[in-house]
Amino acid sequence: MTYLILGLVIFLGVHSVRIFADGWRTHARASLGELPWKGLYSVLSLIGFGLIVWGFGLARQQPVQLWAPPVAMRHLASLLTLIAFVLLAAAYVPGNGIKARLHHPMVLGVKVWALAHLLANGNVAHVLLFGAFLVWSVLCFSAARRRDVAQGTRYPSGTAGATGITVAVGVGAWIAFALWLHGLLIGVRPVG
Repeated sequence: MTYLILGLVIFLGVHSVRIFADGWRTHARASLGELPWKGLYSVLSLIGFGLIVWGFGLARQQPVQLWAPPVAMRHLASLLTLIAFVLLAAAYVPGNGIKARLHHPMVLGVKVWALAHLLANGNVAHVLLFGAFLVWSVLCFSAARRRDVAQGTRYPSGTAGATGITVAVGVGAWIAFALWLHGLLIGVRPVG
């Protein structure tokens, strides 16, 4: 569990600098330079991510069950992860109405993904992993919306075509992940 916790602290810590120390981040970025800042950010993120994967894998070998979620939660989790994949696609497909309306769809996607996995899993490792990401995404979304208001950020309105493409990409990615990739990468087949 130690590696999982350490990985979460490093990974989410790096991704929380803008939430808790945006002024320091701006100053450090200017002092170091854009490329060195991104390099350091990337290296720390990869170390944190690697520790999360390793620590979670170790914790899954000796699970400590807190509760047994009802089977219906798996179905709800599948629906919520479908929504999360569409939100993730909305962060990258230009000109879609989902991003125009929600402004930070990737962070909302992480929030929905984490909630889905908390509902469907009841052991300590899952609660730590997905609970940490849920708390982070709530704080990150709130901070991003406050920054938007403070900076007067405006998001261009989306088109129906781009929104349709966004939904299609999200659904396609969800199908691929739910049917094949989740089992291949995580060892659990949520569908099929």
